[in-house]
Amino acid sequence: MLGEHHYAIELEWQGDRGEGTSSYRSYGRQHVVRATGKLHEIAGSSDRAFHGDRDRWNPEELVLAALSQCHMLSYLHVAVNHGVVVVGYEDAATATMREDGRGGGRLEEAVLRPRVTVADPSMRELAESLHHEASEKCFIAASVAFPVRHEPATLVRGG
Repeated sequence: MLGEHHYAIELEWQGDRGEGTSSYRSYGRQHVVRATGKLHEIAGSSDRAFHGDRDRWNPEELVLAALSQCHMLSYLHVAVNHGVVVVGYEDAATATMREDGRGGGRLEEAVLRPRVTVADPSMRELAESLHHEASEKCFIAASVAFPVRHEPATLVRGG
């Protein structure tokens, strides 16, 4: 059965330094993202290049994190369906954002580098091939307007 799912967050700006947005440099980019029922807030800011706080997550990193998480969860699901026993999964994802010269910009590409460890050497080839199917099932990848590439590596436990 197909369903419709709804998501809600709360955002609170924490960057008023007493002058509000009286100038571009007068305010902080700090904010907090919350959701009902979540144990932890996400401390956010803009990228350091845009006067943000490097100790906080920026929106571009959060998009990349969502892509990486979604691919992993889709991949694990697909692996189960195909009888591939995954015993380890890591990713070292990157993204590129290009400014447009008019004060805006866009993410141009994300590259996921999943490093999957399988239980048995006989599963290696199939495990490698499942990234395409996982990508097709990833809700976040299907929602973005830029390419998401994959550079997977498949290892065997103990090998």
